Formats: sequence, structure tokens, C-alpha cells
Amino acid sequence: MKELPIIQKTYDLIKWYIPILNRLPRNHRFALGDRIVNNLYNLLEGLIRARYAKNDKLTRLYSLNTQLDILRYQTRLLYDFQLISDKRYKYINQQLNGIGFDLGGWIKQQQKR
Repeated sequence: MKELPIIQKTYDLIKWYIPILNRLPRNHRFALGDRIVNNLYNLLEGLIRARYAKNDKLTRLYSLNTQLDILRYQTRLLYDFQLISDKRYKYINQQLNGIGFDLGGWIKQQQKR
């Protein structure tokens, strides 16, 4: 079965983002950093589960959309706490927006069924 682009984009974001999160100062790494890491992994797992779901696919996708929005806010907090550079913040947002665009398309496709 061919890999879904949204799953590959999420996988690539995790590979890029986790090493940055692992270098956060201790007081942020174990609070905000761990939450972001867990949300990224949960997003990837949720996308894979949704891909193979026979029922409730739309409900799963809506939930993943909420998770994605939480990741956006958590990333914004990193930026506002000056823990990531402008350049990294913009890159992460581009990646999250790309995933969101794909997820929105997937949701629209499922709504038509």
C-alpha cells in the first residue's frame, strides 16, 4: 500500500523536530517539550489508525485536527518563550500547515461519503 503524504509529512516533522525539543532547557523540556513530543507521536499513530479504520473515520480525523491545533499553540509557546528561532518557528508552522491542509482535504473527502 502506498504511503499517504500526510503520514510521511508527519513522520518527517517528527524526525526534524524531536532533536530540537530534546535540547530545550531542563525546565521546559520536561513540561512543554515532553507534551509536544507525545502529541507528535500521538498524531502519527492517530493518522495511521485512521487510515485503516473501517468506521468512525471522520470522528478520528476531527480529533486529529484538534491535536494538530494543540501542537500549533504549543509551538507558539516555544517561540514566545524564545526557545526557538524565528526561522525554526516559521519552518515548523509551514510543516504543521501542510499537514493541516492534507488533513482538511481528507476530512472533506470523508464528509462526501
